[in-house]
Amino acid sequence: MTDNKGNESPSSIGAMLIWQQPHLITFAELEYRAQPDEKVLQKYKDLVFKTADFMASFAHFDAAKGCYMLGPGLIPAQERFKAETTFNPTYELAYWEWGLKTAQEWRLRLGLPRNPKWDQVMAKLSPLPVQNGVYLAAESAPDSYTNPEYKTDHPSVLGAFGMLPETNLLDKATMRKTFDLVWKDWSWNDTWGWDFPMTAMTATRLGMPEKAIDALLMRVQTNTYLVNGHNYQDDRLRIYLPGNGGLLTAVALMCAGWDGNNTRNPGFPKDGTWKVQWEGFKKMM
Repeated sequence: MTDNKGNESPSSIGAMLIWQQPHLITFAELEYRAQPDEKVLQKYKDLVFKTADFMASFAHFDAAKGCYMLGPGLIPAQERFKAETTFNPTYELAYWEWGLKTAQEWRLRLGLPRNPKWDQVMAKLSPLPVQNGVYLAAESAPDSYTNPEYKTDHPSVLGAFGMLPETNLLDKATMRKTFDLVWKDWSWNDTWGWDFPMTAMTATRLGMPEKAIDALLMRVQTNTYLVNGHNYQDDRLRIYLPGNGGLLTAVALMCAGWDGNNTRNPGFPKDGTWKVQWEGFKKMM
């Protein structure tokens, strides 16, 4: 979290977040998918490669566990955990794997050899933490679903298969059980505007279009859209652009699908209640 000159911005949380780090790889990949030209690769390769270098260096090897760890020394996208004790958050682990894999694909597209360090980290990255058949918010939070505080804010565990495509770390059956638990037990009145489209994307990828619609239409204040289009959170925050961006992305996914999906309009029920028309959307990753 920086200002317009690159200096650290004052925040008790923002400086410890890591989930924004792979975003640049996401944006560059989307640009390449829209325009698969070597000019795009050449324009963004240094940023993609340096981002991957940082990600590989940030993960540290735990000899006792035999795997690369994220943290302690971070705050997950669900901003309910202490930086000094939190490690291996589920969404961030999945994003790390996807980001390094995608950066490697950029190298191959440019005729470059694979980066061995990135491969090493990917091969030994910590598994997504599981307890009682569901994904935890973080490996350091075995009470993810019993501590009331940990059932508030962003249910970002769903982002590991919603905002992100299926990764090598993911088990879809486990994510389905996780989704059902989050849907039933989450404190939805204490969430943010982008949590509803994120949930809709996860439901869509899991083949539950009815839940995707229910998520987008959930009657919660932070899921309010004013007549001017702004995603209203409260009187302090009447404009919340992550909600707008999330909604647009979710609808595009629900219509156009993603790589490997062959269902038309996968995010909409096929019971005759919906007639969907769209144009110009691209498949998601």
